[in-house]
Amino acid sequence: MTQRLHLVFGGTLTDPSGSEFADPSAIHVVGLFPDYASAYRAWKTEAQRTVDQADTRYFIAHLHRLLEEEREESPTEALRS
Repeated sequence: MTQRLHLVFGGTLTDPSGSEFADPSAIHVVGLFPDYASAYRAWKTEAQRTVDQADTRYFIAHLHRLLEEEREESPTEALRS
């Protein structure tokens, strides 16, 4: 079975409709998760905890995609050009 690692992180954004952090050194790393379902649960918990903070947002990063970037059909391969 292929391992699909996910990172959940978030913080205060410069613009609530964007994805640029106001202070990258203050990013809250929730954790690293072995599957999307557990990452989603952690993301949802943090998103609900900060629901009243309009400029705070949490994300799920698909780390397994970065690990696969050497493969020709990798989704990140297009970023190299």
